[in-house]
Amino acid sequence: MSFDIRVSGHVRDVVDETLPGLVESLVASGITAGDGDLWGPAAAADAAVRLGWVQAVSVSRPLVSEIETLRDVLRADGVTRIVLAGMGGSSLAPEVIARTAGVPLVILDSTAPEQVLAAIDGDAESGGLAQTALVVSSKSGSTVETDSAKRAFEAAYHDIGIDPASRIVVVTDPGSPLEASAHADGYAVFTADPTVGGRYSALTAFGLVPTGLAGVDLTELLDEAEATLLEVAIDDPRNPALVLAAAIVGGSPRRDKLGLITDGTHIVGLPDWIEQLVAESTGKNGTGILPVVLLPVSPEVERVPADLQLVRLVDDVHHAHLFERHRDEVLISGSLGAQFVVWEYATAIAGRLLGINPFDQPDVESAKTATRGLLEARPEAPSAAFARDGIEVRVSDPELAASGTLRGVLDALWARLPAQGYVSIQAYVDRHGLAPLQGIRELVAADSSRPTTFGWGPRFLHSTGQYHKGGPAHGVYLQILQRGDVDVEIPGRPFTFGELLEAQAAGDAAVLAGLGRPVVTLTLTDPQADVLALFEAAQ
Repeated sequence: MSFDIRVSGHVRDVVDETLPGLVESLVASGITAGDGDLWGPAAAADAAVRLGWVQAVSVSRPLVSEIETLRDVLRADGVTRIVLAGMGGSSLAPEVIARTAGVPLVILDSTAPEQVLAAIDGDAESGGLAQTALVVSSKSGSTVETDSAKRAFEAAYHDIGIDPASRIVVVTDPGSPLEASAHADGYAVFTADPTVGGRYSALTAFGLVPTGLAGVDLTELLDEAEATLLEVAIDDPRNPALVLAAAIVGGSPRRDKLGLITDGTHIVGLPDWIEQLVAESTGKNGTGILPVVLLPVSPEVERVPADLQLVRLVDDVHHAHLFERHRDEVLISGSLGAQFVVWEYATAIAGRLLGINPFDQPDVESAKTATRGLLEARPEAPSAAFARDGIEVRVSDPELAASGTLRGVLDALWARLPAQGYVSIQAYVDRHGLAPLQGIRELVAADSSRPTTFGWGPRFLHSTGQYHKGGPAHGVYLQILQRGDVDVEIPGRPFTFGELLEAQAAGDAAVLAGLGRPVVTLTLTDPQADVLALFEAAQ
């Protein structure tokens, strides 16, 4: 089999209890047939035009030769480096595909000025801007992050005397504003199936164009996916998608957090893709599943909370694994193409079990609206409650800052955690320059004794951002920002990348606070030095 799943202990009982209803309701075959009524009358119209991903393998086959032809043209013109500007599923799926294949692909899913500059400048090993082609991926064609990146690259190409039309490739939905402007500018354009949402688009043009241009064997990936299609389409208790959905959503009380552990699998970075697929699809109407990306030795694995279901991604579910020691685990193995297919089916099925529409994202727009408002009004930044060790502290509730210390602020934030709560760390910083910052997740999880997520801003706004605002009101939020000397203009816009990033953080904090979610914002004024003080406070 191209995909294997093994469940044990309590999870086995939950699956056995949930599977009969899914099989009798013909859910798997209904999804394959495009039945939008599976998610109830309120979701029917939307679901009916959001199931194109079921046919993605066959629809995408003809794209392979087109992508390979363009790859040859670019290479003949001296291109040795591919940069992808995209957000959410448009960047996370390509990142997993490229990393798993061992193919270099630069992902630009940030508005941090340092990352933008690094993506434009390149390096001696992979090539500079003259050897770089940019793939701009946006379904709507109006995503502010990708539009800003496109503008910056266009200006940079002009500055070195290169026609952007020879270097920019666009992936978008047919009829989008981006498609029209791209054709007018002479860019290569790939249009994707508009009936596929961004987070389900791994096997469409959004996942295939950037990775194929970078050198991934797309035929192999599609073959892997195709080998699993029959398994997920049948109404049978052995269907791996039905088993997975039952394991992560079934049972009462339900474990509403999903711990994703990489333990020996050849696939690199899959939990990040699963996180955005599951969180954005299910986190709404006050319910949902919160994915938590873990290490095999994370605090949540050492002492598993009652509301956390562990899923371990392994090389072979039938072999013993070094860190496996819990009976109530789900073990998964399989090819990357199979993983994409099974998780998409399972997530859609989970939506039915939760009684929600897994294809909309009703709360994502609120942060975008707040960001636009801040960029237009340009209000003065709120004063810091206090500053310690070079770190400015801002809070949604003055009581959170009453201690006047970093340690006290974190203690006060953890004190707001309900019994079923979680901590969300949101790092609006240069992801590459401050990569060690991600290690704070382990410290916070141990200190707060609750499941803890870590997201790079602003990319998480297109994934877990939906869950934060639409899911259960159980979270507390720790924003980490940096103040640097670097900024980059956005041609044709009255704001810079630095100002955009700051507005995105402030806008999301305002929306969360307006919903009664506690938010603490820490601004590192000397990022490299201040990280140490932050780590000390979190221990």
